[in-house]
Amino acid sequence: MRNFSQKKQLSIADGKAPETPLDSSTECKAAESINTQTTTPYGLQLCQEMEKYLGEEEKEEEEEEKQKRLLSIFTFEPTFVSGTLASSSVLNINVGGRTYHLTYQAVATYPNTRLGRLVTSTDRRCQLGLCDDYAVQGDEYFFDRDPAVFQLVYNFYASGVLQVQNELCPHSFLEELSYWGVRLKYTPRCCRICFEERCDELNDQLKVQEELRAQAAVQESEALFCHMRYAAQRWRLWNLMEKPFSSTMAKVMGVASSFFVLISVVALALNTVEELQQKDKTTGELRPVLEHVETFCVAFFTLEYILRLLSTPDLHRFVSSALNAVDLIAILPLYLQLFLELFIDETHTGGHGSQHEHEIEKVGRVGKVGQVLRIMRLMRIFRILKLARHSTGLRAFGFTLRQCYQQVGCLLLFIVLGITAFSAMVYTVEHDVVSTNFTSIPQAWWWAAVSLSTVGYGDMYPDTHLGRLFAFLCIAFGIILNGMPISVLYNKFSDYYGKLKAYEYTAIQKDRGKVEFVQRAMKKMSECYGKRSAPSLSHGYN
Repeated sequence: MRNFSQKKQLSIADGKAPETPLDSSTECKAAESINTQTTTPYGLQLCQEMEKYLGEEEKEEEEEEKQKRLLSIFTFEPTFVSGTLASSSVLNINVGGRTYHLTYQAVATYPNTRLGRLVTSTDRRCQLGLCDDYAVQGDEYFFDRDPAVFQLVYNFYASGVLQVQNELCPHSFLEELSYWGVRLKYTPRCCRICFEERCDELNDQLKVQEELRAQAAVQESEALFCHMRYAAQRWRLWNLMEKPFSSTMAKVMGVASSFFVLISVVALALNTVEELQQKDKTTGELRPVLEHVETFCVAFFTLEYILRLLSTPDLHRFVSSALNAVDLIAILPLYLQLFLELFIDETHTGGHGSQHEHEIEKVGRVGKVGQVLRIMRLMRIFRILKLARHSTGLRAFGFTLRQCYQQVGCLLLFIVLGITAFSAMVYTVEHDVVSTNFTSIPQAWWWAAVSLSTVGYGDMYPDTHLGRLFAFLCIAFGIILNGMPISVLYNKFSDYYGKLKAYEYTAIQKDRGKVEFVQRAMKKMSECYGKRSAPSLSHGYN
């Protein structure tokens, strides 16, 4: 014990924190009730830690109330007997190489804290269990904790108010307070509100970083494929389809996928040009010239989707992925269109009725199925969203909308309220005007939507003075409404885009580093074997 105290004093004299202490005695039950964890993962959610911390505060408040009720029965004040403190009224403690002196009365005021239990305990083993070490010479207790946080705890014992510094990490600060048994209820209300806001903000940032990191790098590891059939082949196929920078073939696959997406979108647009359509010799219907190009692109997308489906280690995660849902939507319309066209070509050969009746029935089926075909053709435009798999900006934009769903929801709500209110106002004052376009409130919805967006087509406009006043108010409301969320969305998009780009760059460098490491290792091994073989050859010649 003396050797350890000498080490402590030397570290204090040098201005350095003490090194690893000796093993202390077993803590008593009173010491075990205090949270003595020294290391916790930084990724732990701060909101859960705050809830746990506040729950402990409520329990301690209930215990304090019970103690006050018991103490109110007695007319005398309780006296605390401690063999160490009997000869001195000053508590000497050393925290991280810094010496502090506290009066016995100041510490005993808070008996539920660690130091309060130390001075009020009558069990020597319990006292030694509450500290890391004790030096008999100098009557000094040692604690290997952060001295910066304890300075706030020291000020709390002296003044009764716990201050919070913005420079401290909230996670480390809560961990240190939990160790010393000091609660946030002793902080001023202004400091506590700011601290809780910082915890919430950091918690949101941690969630965002985890989601961005999950998007930037594929989390599936090779260990997940071990229990599957053809594990090695599926692992290589997964890297080929999902990690474009893992190999040269993966890069070629990623470039080919983007190329076919662009070709498919261009072919889809050119197929609507009348000059690029020709009549079918058998049916006489107009057929796009580039129809086969689009079919070939869809065949490539189908093969790509099947390979991803066969190589995935987690089918549930694969199905719930938004990018995989986009891939499925990109290939389904063509197959549904082929199926419906086959259904149209089928004619009823049996049954009664003339040829004219069969033709009428066929026209009815064509009319119903034709509407579905138009929807299927419209869905083909979603193929452009396949570029999100290879575009950081598109994924950052989608991530921004998901994170800002509350702001986007409020914006849509304000737009609906504005359209409903101003359309009703203008209809009320304009519906009696001769040859007016505001014949109903639904008719006025279009005018209100165009005015709120500050576009103003000019196809509908009010004629009365009161209607023009309402139009001016609608336009002014639209300017204010459009300006509010732009800055918030842009700032978050820029932030998310930069972080996602950084995470992707880190993942790419990690994949490249693995390949380079293997190459360097093979080169080093070849050099080592070359050096070993050279002496053996020279020895043979000698």
